[in-house]
Amino acid sequence: MRPDNLAVALLLTALVAFGAISTDLYLPSLPAIARAFASDTAEVQLTLSVFLAGFAASQVVYGPLSDRYGRRPVLIAGLGLYVGASLACMAAPDIGFLIAARFLQALGACAGVVLGRAVVRDVYGRERAAKALSYMSMAMALAPALGPILGGYLQVWFGWRANFLVLAGFGAGCLLAVFLLLPETNPSRDAAAARGAQMLRNYLTLARDPAYLGYVLVGAFAYGGIFAFISGSSFVLIDVLGLSPDRYGLCFGAVVVGYMIGTFASGRLSLAVGLDRLILTGTLVGLAGGIVALGLALSGVLGVAAVVAPTFLYLIGAGLMLPNAIAGAIGPYPTMAGTASAFLGVVQMGLAACVGIAVGHLHDGTARGMFGATAAVAAGALASYLLLVRRDGQAVRGV
Repeated sequence: MRPDNLAVALLLTALVAFGAISTDLYLPSLPAIARAFASDTAEVQLTLSVFLAGFAASQVVYGPLSDRYGRRPVLIAGLGLYVGASLACMAAPDIGFLIAARFLQALGACAGVVLGRAVVRDVYGRERAAKALSYMSMAMALAPALGPILGGYLQVWFGWRANFLVLAGFGAGCLLAVFLLLPETNPSRDAAAARGAQMLRNYLTLARDPAYLGYVLVGAFAYGGIFAFISGSSFVLIDVLGLSPDRYGLCFGAVVVGYMIGTFASGRLSLAVGLDRLILTGTLVGLAGGIVALGLALSGVLGVAAVVAPTFLYLIGAGLMLPNAIAGAIGPYPTMAGTASAFLGVVQMGLAACVGIAVGHLHDGTARGMFGATAAVAAGALASYLLLVRRDGQAVRGV
């Protein structure tokens, strides 16, 4: 596969976007789903947290399976599951069924993200992967930027079930594209990678690498802050501040522009500046955004600008952190890139699920719970970099 193949680059971007589009498209519908099923905020937010839990759990399997059997067949199976589960979500008769279907949807969506990242590592190598992932993240940000806008209009025009029909169509389109465009990219399949003992040894190898753990935690905390906004913003902006679903989508899209700015800067600077310096800059910018957001919330300042502006700043930092943290984690492990990507995803999605549950239970009609979580994970990202990556990364990685 040629790294400059535009069609394949667009397909990889779509695959890596599966998690984002699957959560962001229906965000404007969360209050409507709560009303339709007579559910409370915490219960409806389980459709988000359970999705992340399923996403995290399945990565443990997808990574080793792709290292053993190849990226393509495992990806095709996962996308098929995603299409079926999306249709089940659309037909859900009650909130319990929807939560269960979202779990199955996550099992399928996970294949796109884990294997998409592994294919990037297969094709580009470590340093070029950081640049490629940065530009892919910038393009991928169109999913959370446009997803809530489209979802808001779908909610206004057709109701919440239309969102899941669109997701089923997205999955079917990607499945067809994989059949037509994506060759197998794993050049060194490990016949023992999917065996229990070998899987355990591979995961232990990763767990004993302090720099790898540091990169993983930076990425997980960075995404945790994004998910705090994902899980709490619709209730704050729609229920508390009274925005319509379509206007909420526009606010969400405006915030995501911050992430696009961060990823664009990362793509332009990753080779010249180095991924570690960009991560440190991102943690500082993200922490500044989290502190400002929490300070406004604790001061009782609650308005659209007080929600959007500091989150915009935080997402600039997240755009600098995430693609470089992913590249830093996966890069040194070419023979088990799938497993390294899976480990990273388990931690990232597991932590985000916990953040989503916390935000749901802390929601009190203000932005305090949402922004308290944002500030906490921003501090965690900085601590992970300083204590693990900066202390051990140069000696272990030679970077």
